[in-house]
Amino acid sequence: MQRAETRPGDRHFDVEGIARVEGEGTLRLRIGDGEVREARLSIFEAPRYFEQLVVGRSPDEVLDIVTRICGICPVAYQFGVAHAFEDLFGVAIDPSVRALRRLLYAGEWIESHALHVYMLHAPDFLGYESAIGMARDHRELVEQGLALKKTGNRIMQVLGGRPIHPVSVRVGGFSKAPRRADLEPLRGPLEEAVRQSVATLELVASLDAPTFEREPLYVSLRHPTEYPMSEGRLVSSDGMEVPIQNWRDLFAEEHHEGSNALHARTRDGRVYQLGPAARVTLCADQLHPLAKEALASSGLAEAIARNPYWSIAARAVELIHASAEALQIVEDYREPAVACTPWTPRAGVAAWGTEAPRGLCWHRYEVDERGFVTAAQIVPPTSQNQGAIERDLAAFAPSVLDLPHAQATVRLEQLIRSYDPCISCATHFLDLTIEGD
Repeated sequence: MQRAETRPGDRHFDVEGIARVEGEGTLRLRIGDGEVREARLSIFEAPRYFEQLVVGRSPDEVLDIVTRICGICPVAYQFGVAHAFEDLFGVAIDPSVRALRRLLYAGEWIESHALHVYMLHAPDFLGYESAIGMARDHRELVEQGLALKKTGNRIMQVLGGRPIHPVSVRVGGFSKAPRRADLEPLRGPLEEAVRQSVATLELVASLDAPTFEREPLYVSLRHPTEYPMSEGRLVSSDGMEVPIQNWRDLFAEEHHEGSNALHARTRDGRVYQLGPAARVTLCADQLHPLAKEALASSGLAEAIARNPYWSIAARAVELIHASAEALQIVEDYREPAVACTPWTPRAGVAAWGTEAPRGLCWHRYEVDERGFVTAAQIVPPTSQNQGAIERDLAAFAPSVLDLPHAQATVRLEQLIRSYDPCISCATHFLDLTIEGD
């Protein structure tokens, strides 16, 4: 439902049930005399209490519980737990197990990015209300997106035991390592996924994005020798570089009125942005050579860094990287001597962060001498990106005030979708309201 302006010069929009985001909530955007008076995401779904559910649980129980936080990015949550406890307990895993972890993570990136690029974000650029509507005129695009997602899900099925909420990941490795023969059937689909991913970036580069530039504070992991997934140091576009365990020294969660999801800010109060655009901007030199070459050929590196609408291109670049690296891992795989390294619990603090498809997901667990959790903090990427979304909406809104009501609304919705908010992680939105005073 949409409501027209209430006063000349002011804009007043009500949009209920916005599609192509996961979950429910509201956005309040007040504009008076051509200026944005307020931009607020109100996330009203009830808290899910995962941080309390893991108290009193063992490390592997925690790992299995947190995977239920999200059906799109469960691996990111599992690996955050696994790395945190392995760091605390001093566990060194087999190199082949480490390669399998990156393969599983690549599968998650492939299925998540394909879903977003083709089903959630491309309809905005091509002028459709949904992927179903887009399929009537661009069937081949939707089929290509579904094929990519199927390949990502197939990797998760083979390594994780099932494509959603994997069950094989353990602190120390996997409950069971695949045989080389188990991975061979992935080779053909991954070869095709590499081709399809390159075609995806070529498609994306042909699209027209709204004009909007700003210079966000980007934050991501950075690894010395590889593109960041689940290991590295915490870096930012303003020169920060610290161990990932030190997240709380530099960032803090805070409650904002009207939201059941905590926001996150730097300790000096700044908003920041996570996700594919941050990773590509801060770590492009670590991309797989095929992805690096494709990014250079697209000419979109600067646009990705400055315009949030071009995050679709960053995801396409990461599709190429994840597909190419996954194929290389399958080709080079050697079965590990031990699928899961034994560990001995000890008291302390287990903290780690991994790069979910939408950005850094950070964990901290206080642990007793049995290894059982006594307190927990889980900071998903969407809660960290909320401030950046509100900032971008406030900055971009004045540029659409002269557009017809429906067109202005679509542009604002598209801006929100560019962040691909992971609603099941940080509670849910979105309705849109834009009001005059």
